[in-house]
Amino acid sequence: MKTRIIILCAAISCITLSSLHAQTSDVEAIKETITTMFDGMRAGDSAMVASAFVRNAPMHTIYTNQAGEVVRAEGSLDRFLNAVGTPHPEIWDEHIASFNIQIDGGLASVWTPYKFYLGETFSHCGVNSFQMAKLGGEWQIIYIVDTRRGTDCPE
Repeated sequence: MKTRIIILCAAISCITLSSLHAQTSDVEAIKETITTMFDGMRAGDSAMVASAFVRNAPMHTIYTNQAGEVVRAEGSLDRFLNAVGTPHPEIWDEHIASFNIQIDGGLASVWTPYKFYLGETFSHCGVNSFQMAKLGGEWQIIYIVDTRRGTDCPE
């Protein structure tokens, strides 16, 4: 009886450790995909940025307009990639404060507070909310929505 309990405990430990290892490697792969996108932005490399997304991934921004109303603006991955790849005088540099990653199977939700700089000059801050899917064994961005504001940024 004692042997069966030891075997059962060992089996449960192996399953738990295997699951934790898979979760850890998924977290790292998700961070790598998002980092690739931001590295591509800094480099002005639209192909690098595109590699992080599924084709035609929706993009939205939530912000408060001058009338104090919260509005949603629809973006376009193609327009974003074109803007990234078009030469611009300042490096687009997004500083991510942290990653809050939730995973369920092949779906992940990622929350990343950020500050955005044009070269050395602060532009705005907010939060990115990424929806990601593990497609063909690779984590890709399937949707992104962000907030943008010029004040009240976290330190």
